[in-house]
Amino acid sequence: MKVIDVYKQYFSGECVYNGVERKGVLVTLTATSDSGNIMYEVGISFFPHRDEEDYAISYDAYASKVILNESGRRSKKRDEQMLEQVKDVASALAEELGGVIYWDKPLRDAVYG
Repeated sequence: MKVIDVYKQYFSGECVYNGVERKGVLVTLTATSDSGNIMYEVGISFFPHRDEEDYAISYDAYASKVILNESGRRSKKRDEQMLEQVKDVASALAEELGGVIYWDKPLRDAVYG
């Protein structure tokens, strides 16, 4: 099994979860390939981000959704197609947790794998 972070980026956000205020959110797109099958999953994790140095992820305010699971391989074209869905899927996941992602306020540059 091969797991690759296709995309990862930190954004400003708002969410109160388990009584803790969170002001940052990590958004990821992960590809998992195994035995001729490929799966893409969008994940979000809200974290406190109490200061500019605080990037400690708390995994209780986490949600994810598989957006593709079928036979095939990972490709640049498929990565691009899945990346187009990240914003909408992540926003919906954030709403389910009672939060919001400020897409226009990235905390760090995107990392692509």
